[in-house]
Amino acid sequence: MLMKRFLFVWIAAVHVPFRLGAGENNAAPDVQEMVRRLDALYRSNSSYVRMEMVIQTPHWERTLKMKAWFKGMDKTFIRILAPAKDEGVATLRIKNEMWNYLPKINKVIKVPPSMMMSSWMGSDFTNDDLVKEYTWTDDYQFERIRGEDAQDSLIYLRLIPNENVAVVWGKVVVAVRREDTLPVWEEYYDEKGGLMRLIHFKDIQVLGNRRIPTVMELIPQNKEGQKTIIRYLDAAFDVPVADDVFNLRNLQSGR
Repeated sequence: MLMKRFLFVWIAAVHVPFRLGAGENNAAPDVQEMVRRLDALYRSNSSYVRMEMVIQTPHWERTLKMKAWFKGMDKTFIRILAPAKDEGVATLRIKNEMWNYLPKINKVIKVPPSMMMSSWMGSDFTNDDLVKEYTWTDDYQFERIRGEDAQDSLIYLRLIPNENVAVVWGKVVVAVRREDTLPVWEEYYDEKGGLMRLIHFKDIQVLGNRRIPTVMELIPQNKEGQKTIIRYLDAAFDVPVADDVFNLRNLQSGR
């Protein structure tokens, strides 16, 4: 789910309806608007992006350069450009199904349910993260809180998943900048209240006519010295993307 939110949610296209969350009062529209803005920050009807993913562990580091296309909520296509040993590797997602193309053996492999919790390309994201889709507005209850060691320049939100949402998180705590409600960090807790993942948002720039954080740093709390960094190099929102990008034939085309 995190991969979807921080790698693919750029494009997943919807205008999220307003909905009141739990714990809101007469001031709720302000909280509601902040949550709506978080949902809409990277979303559009269709998108093309260039990006790099840096995977750091205590023993090794690697950088993947990629391009990706997105259409609606259901379609994602990624092609790895570098390093040379991974060039041409591609991933296709259509709804809840996912395929990988491995050019070294010239084979398309459908990802089985038993592999959905495996790491995607050695990163801190899993295959399941790519497939899951959600929005804060539709799938979570939310309220404004007073954060620990609170800073006056930040606003803090707590989000609790609805009972019918199949997520592993018990809650998410989000800090946004008071001046423009851009995200600063997000903390992901398990159902027992343990902090499992921390996301930092950095390097605010204008890409695709949008002012967004272009760097997202995911730090798993159960893997000491490890993190995955996503860096947007270029982005185009609401641009034409052909339907034939999202098919099995295109996985092997190399385009």
